[in-house]
Amino acid sequence: MTIEHTDVTPREIQWAEAMRAERRGDAAAYERLLKEVAIMLRRLIRARLAKFGLGVDETEDVVQEILIGLHGKRHTWDDTRPFMPWLFTITRYKFIDTARRLRRDAARQVDITMEEMAEIFAAPAEDPDRTMQDIDRHLADLPPSQRHVVRALGVDGATVRATAQQLHTSEGSVRVLYHRALRRLSAKARQDDTP
Repeated sequence: MTIEHTDVTPREIQWAEAMRAERRGDAAAYERLLKEVAIMLRRLIRARLAKFGLGVDETEDVVQEILIGLHGKRHTWDDTRPFMPWLFTITRYKFIDTARRLRRDAARQVDITMEEMAEIFAAPAEDPDRTMQDIDRHLADLPPSQRHVVRALGVDGATVRATAQQLHTSEGSVRVLYHRALRRLSAKARQDDTP
């Protein structure tokens, strides 16, 4: 099959052929394609996230979303057309989705530092058992993922990285869960204080 456009690059030719090879059942060619696309996307997405003031720690998550999109939609690529514009359409939509999510998350963040959080959960010397019971009661109101993150960061003093590794997620996701939990706890505290 010939590509209609005349300004094709060697990468376009190589990757389009790898997609055609995948359709013929060549899993190795497809695997090489995904690895090469991932390398290109990591550079591209990291630069775009930084350019728009978004967390570059989300890079790998965005790259994985794009690769999943590529894999899930690979049957929609017309092999008489160039591959790169098709890939960049998926990339653009996934990046926009991520940018919107990150901006929504940032708008809902509670601006509390880790030290302030530790102080909130610090047990007073006069009655540490009662305070721990209060903490457990408040944490019980949180969804399990948020409860685990708050307990790890705020109570046990774990780092964001260690918590992310323990939960098999990104550090960015841990921060989002943490801030969502703090917002929920703050709202609950305001309700409790209302006569």
